[in-house]
Amino acid sequence: MTTRDHARRAAQRFGAGDRSDAVDPGPSLPDRLTAARERKGVDLVRAERDTKIRVRYLSALESGDYRDLPGAVYTKGFLRNYAIYLGLDPEDVLRQWRRERGEATAPEPVIVPPRPLAEPARPLNFSPSVVVAALLTAGVVLFFIYLSAQLLRYSRPPDLAVTNPAQAVIDVEESTTSYRLAGTSTAGATISILTPGQEQPYRTTAQSDGTWAVQVDLRRGQNRFDISAVNTETGKEAETPRTVVITVPFLVFQAPTLTVTQPVEGTTYGNGAIAVEGTTTNAQTVMATATFLGAAPGAPAPARTPPPASPRASAEPAKGTTMNVDDGSFEFAPLELTAGRWAITVTATSAQGQTATQTRNIVVAYSGVNLVIAIRGNPAWIKVWVDGELVGPQSGRVFAAGKTITFHGTTSVEIRTGSSGATHFTLNGVSLGTLGKSGVPETWLFNPPDPPVKTQRT
Repeated sequence: MTTRDHARRAAQRFGAGDRSDAVDPGPSLPDRLTAARERKGVDLVRAERDTKIRVRYLSALESGDYRDLPGAVYTKGFLRNYAIYLGLDPEDVLRQWRRERGEATAPEPVIVPPRPLAEPARPLNFSPSVVVAALLTAGVVLFFIYLSAQLLRYSRPPDLAVTNPAQAVIDVEESTTSYRLAGTSTAGATISILTPGQEQPYRTTAQSDGTWAVQVDLRRGQNRFDISAVNTETGKEAETPRTVVITVPFLVFQAPTLTVTQPVEGTTYGNGAIAVEGTTTNAQTVMATATFLGAAPGAPAPARTPPPASPRASAEPAKGTTMNVDDGSFEFAPLELTAGRWAITVTATSAQGQTATQTRNIVVAYSGVNLVIAIRGNPAWIKVWVDGELVGPQSGRVFAAGKTITFHGTTSVEIRTGSSGATHFTLNGVSLGTLGKSGVPETWLFNPPDPPVKTQRT
């Protein structure tokens, strides 16, 4: 069954029947989302990491299975953020989603009741008791109207809209260094605008007519602004925060900039899971390589030079050391290195082929037991004892495929896995792979320099 069939079935579940004589409006929303993600060159796992939306929700959006989503409010939020991430117009995506759900229905005919027969007017008689009753009734009605208005005021979250820019995603001139964001909200509400890389958000207060405006700074590349509103009297937040993405193009011949925050030059690490992180501008890709320089100070030289390490992706071993840069920051999965001296080189490359390179020299000197567990292919239940003691919270629960966890012990680490074939081990920088078959629960004791031993602990 195709993605369009899934979308048609989803529409039927919401009451939008299948009309054989209707004109095909073009690709369905699931097809558009799938095609946009494939054009972007990312998989669902990468999209989950970038958007913070779970894989199963992204999969439901791309297959049209809206019943798998937690509700209409969350679905609209997921669609808006996913559309911005894929470079689509979020408002257009939401309109198509409503259309495919069948929300646009024809109005019901107005039924005009027959006019009653005219009755001769009766003279009005206002006795004192009638006047008093009328005043009391009016007072009670006014009181309840006032009370209802106050309750509604305190229970209703503030409104939030962005009027400038008119679209959520825009491009500006390369010389632009600031932009005036403007919109409307509930009078007196506090407007907060947060952008990645900035510790303190921009803040302003909506005027008495509900309008607000903030002048924000722009840097070259993609500038993302997450806008929210809070009613200062009730503490309630706007149900639908807004996101604006403003892109300032780079100069054609401007070389990329590169800052490596991890690893730190000259640092000695007690395990081989080395994180590579940093920021860059005007870069399309970032490459990280690790070169073995020799044995650690005071350690005997190895019999042979180990191969360069490569970062591991969240779901399966990576085939290379290069990643695309979307928002100016990068973070590789930890490099798994053996003991010794290493040179880690990070290179940022622009779309025009210009590069910026930085190198960090580090030392890996293992002490005790350093065990890296990678769950691949299928989920696996994990229970862990470090130096004979049961540990938590990373113990006694199920980990999804793609999860990597690390344990450190003085003398031993013992692992109970519910699926031995889905559990990959790296001991003190040396990859051991899997030690059993998929779906088979086993317990393994790691007590170097002795080889892993299968035990009966449960």
